Amino acid sequence: MKISVDLQWKHAWLTGAAVCVILLVLQTLPAQDLPALNRDAILGHLNAVITWYRDTENKVQAVGLPSDAIYEDTARNLAAEVVRLAFQSARAEAVALGGSEKSPNANQASTSSPQQQDFTQIAARMAAEIDDLQSKLDDVNKQLASAPRSKRQALLAQRDKLQGKLSLDKAVQDAVQKMADFAEETTDTVSEGLEGSINQLARSVPEVFAKNTAPKAPAKANGSSSALASSSGLIGQAMTVLGRVRSIHDIDQMIKETDRVRQDAENLRKPLRQALAGIIQRGQDPANQQDTSENVRREYQDLITRFKQLSSASMPLSQEILLLEQIRANYIEWRRSIVRESTDVLRSLLIRVIGIGLALGAVAILSEVWRRLTFRYIRDPRRRRQFLLLRRFVVGFLIGVVLIMGFVSEFSSLATFAGFVTAGIAVGLQALLLSVAAYFFVVGRYGIRVGDRISIAGVTGDVIDIGMVRLYLMELAGTSVDLYPTGRIVVFSNSVLFQAGTPLFKQIPGTEYTWHELAVTLAFGGNYKLVQDKISSAVNSVYEQYRERIERQLGGIERQIEIQLKSPTPEAKLQLSENGVEFIVRYPVDIRTASEMDDHVTRAVVDLVNNDAELKSAIAGPPKIRAAIKG
Repeated sequence: MKISVDLQWKHAWLTGAAVCVILLVLQTLPAQDLPALNRDAILGHLNAVITWYRDTENKVQAVGLPSDAIYEDTARNLAAEVVRLAFQSARAEAVALGGSEKSPNANQASTSSPQQQDFTQIAARMAAEIDDLQSKLDDVNKQLASAPRSKRQALLAQRDKLQGKLSLDKAVQDAVQKMADFAEETTDTVSEGLEGSINQLARSVPEVFAKNTAPKAPAKANGSSSALASSSGLIGQAMTVLGRVRSIHDIDQMIKETDRVRQDAENLRKPLRQALAGIIQRGQDPANQQDTSENVRREYQDLITRFKQLSSASMPLSQEILLLEQIRANYIEWRRSIVRESTDVLRSLLIRVIGIGLALGAVAILSEVWRRLTFRYIRDPRRRRQFLLLRRFVVGFLIGVVLIMGFVSEFSSLATFAGFVTAGIAVGLQALLLSVAAYFFVVGRYGIRVGDRISIAGVTGDVIDIGMVRLYLMELAGTSVDLYPTGRIVVFSNSVLFQAGTPLFKQIPGTEYTWHELAVTLAFGGNYKLVQDKISSAVNSVYEQYRERIERQLGGIERQIEIQLKSPTPEAKLQLSENGVEFIVRYPVDIRTASEMDDHVTRAVVDLVNNDAELKSAIAGPPKIRAAIKG
């Protein structure tokens, strides 16, 4: 870049020399005034260039592509060169406006102000005086080393005086130096007008004008964006696309800002080019051919001087415009590379979204087919409910797998995270998980179903609902053989099945009967055979009324559990008790109609005893009906 600038400068000087040679053989008109340069436009352009330079470094964020570092580094280097050229042109324009011969070089120091010169002279005098005092003090110290005692007191007094004056002079020198520095800092803004404002703006970008500045390292690619770009997860790809869209928008903004800066440079260069063209035209105009050679020489010298001033301001602007065009082209190529890569990522993202949608659709179809087959081929409501519940779990699991496979790509991190989460859930929700596990035992082959009568933790009731976590019973109370609803619902956690101290009692699947006993206390010396025959006959006569129903239930049990069971029939036996000899008849009764069956047995036995005096004399007390199974 520096070689290119030097070549352009040489070309400009050769062009100017050639023009001067041509002008020497032509007559000229009186020199025209300098172009009307706008001070505010010059400073506004510098502010716009500085703002644009800051944006080139910070506004566009790398998206993780390998080419990002190249484009970003190119834009940064060209932007720094644009800033240098803008300040070079501004200083040249300030010289042209001021009518002085100050060099437009950015590194040349400006002329010192009178106040600054005064401080410099004072500082120089103080430095010389300090050196003289220091020399005298050294001589006194040398004399003290070998002076006799008679002269030692005078030398010590002289040394103290010199040291005090030296300290005072150093303090004055320090104060003068501070004032000189302050005067130097304020000279640009107070005394130098446009050039001072330009220098003040230049100090806002010291890295551009710093000498021997090491080149900046290429920008590092955004690691997180690169990781997301290579990620196969839906979230990672979506964030990558959004980040690249944002970078494309930033690049578009930088292209627009570059165009605005270029237009400002064009507006500044336009009057300079017009003035240069006017100077060339004036040198070629043969209107004043009668002038003496001395006047012609002076006129051409004035034109050459003005041509050099204006060309030194116009040429950096032309170079700046060329560099801005290069930067614009660099941004366009950067944008194209991001668009190409983003198209591939977006295509992959759409394919993944479509894949997830198809997978979820397949799960939904499987769920619907499962539901229809369950209702078509499974007639038992209990088994149908179990299959539908299993369907719910399977479908939920498959949906979770599809979503995890679609949205997550870092499975190692996911496994670690899932391990910690599972451990926390297992500890915090131990009772809940135990209840869920117990649910599968509850609804198993020999489990509980709605309508069953069960006894658990001392509570007897009919099951009205079975949930994943809780079990609901309609409480029953009463005597041992006469149970009725209390109007209360009892709720148990399913985990109660795993508690050793709370056993669960329920009917064998397919059965709805239980055993009752008719107990009669025999009189001492009574005819027990008569009591046995007549009481057994009365109970059997009542049992015959619902015998078919009990035997039908027995057949259902044998089909389900595939074992041979004895047919339930009334059984009579004698046993000794605290009250004497008891005659007991055990008979099966249907749970739902137990009270009705017991009422029939009671009526039959009471009628039999009242109508048979011999039977009545053989009984020592009233008959009793009680449950044959306790608990």
